[in-house]
Amino acid sequence: MPWKECTWVSEREELVRQALAAKSSMSALCRAFGISRKTGYKWLRRYQAEGDQGLRDRSRRPQRSPARSSLEMEAKVSELRREQPTWGGRKIHHRLRLDGVEGVPAYSTITGILDRNGLLSSERRLHRDLQRFEAEQPNDLWQMDFKGHFQTGAGRCHPLTVLDDHSRFNLCLAACPNERAETVREALIGVFRCYGLPERMLMDNGSPWGSDWEHRHTWLTAWLIHLGITVGHGRPYHPQTQGKDERFHRTLKQDLLARYTDWLDLCQVQQAFDPYRHFYNHKRPHQAIGDLPPASRYKPSNRPFPDTLPAIEYETGDEVRKVQQQGRISFRGRELLVSKAFTGEPVALRAREDGVWNVYYCHQQVGRLDLRTPPPSCLV
Repeated sequence: MPWKECTWVSEREELVRQALAAKSSMSALCRAFGISRKTGYKWLRRYQAEGDQGLRDRSRRPQRSPARSSLEMEAKVSELRREQPTWGGRKIHHRLRLDGVEGVPAYSTITGILDRNGLLSSERRLHRDLQRFEAEQPNDLWQMDFKGHFQTGAGRCHPLTVLDDHSRFNLCLAACPNERAETVREALIGVFRCYGLPERMLMDNGSPWGSDWEHRHTWLTAWLIHLGITVGHGRPYHPQTQGKDERFHRTLKQDLLARYTDWLDLCQVQQAFDPYRHFYNHKRPHQAIGDLPPASRYKPSNRPFPDTLPAIEYETGDEVRKVQQQGRISFRGRELLVSKAFTGEPVALRAREDGVWNVYYCHQQVGRLDLRTPPPSCLV
């Protein structure tokens, strides 16, 4: 019979002892132990060459691996992973290629290198394919939001982020002391002077961009519209609308914020934000854009930031009204609520069909009025 599992070594020892004592032929011995003559002679040769150690099982791992990555490549992969502990095989592969490294191994090989060197996270996640939306050109759409605040030694930090939808280029990463409209406006002026104006901006329904219908717009969004930017709000309680900026927030937390906890003040945070923003835009491969850095797909807008706000002009035939206190206008014998954000500014009512009017502030429609409904009327 074949070797008994629990006595492999002892039976091999007995085979060798009897073979060396020449008590019977090797053929007879092999028949008695239930093995082939080839196997019997193998164990005899190993015993004669190595003694008792030769009778133990050897690893089936190849003694040579010609296709295995060089020690130099393993060192490069390991070094990059330690610098960026959230990166997997795919991102490391593309970063090394972008750095001009020759002979970069496949994603799976890099994953194996990470595993061998104890650098592979034990946490594995399954990802679902989601239907993706992407603006066609840079500056067609910017997404803006605040990352959740965190504490520093001098108070809270509220990171303000602005991301270009097409390229994923981060246009703003500002350590703000609060989430007030004045703070956002100051940060955006710097961004607009550097990169120009976008066509549209998307934000959520929280402060300082707006909330319910009555406060759908704030003086901050009114200022953006006056600059010629179309302002959009995401669906309430649906952060996926700004999924790209939300994903940037997660990346920022993994790559930077989770690695530091004892921030002294906003100045120290900004000193960390600035080089990280450059790294994210110019160095970090982004899987959603073919593993290229965002800067490779971004170019500044050809719409410069104006020194003064342009004059508001409407089409011939529009009914123009000045927004009074509390955000109201009078039209066709009715008092209508538009928005406090436009107080003191002219809005236009443009006939759409019999009894229905669209209401515009600058270029953007901000409501619709249906005079066919009984008063009191309000915009919808």
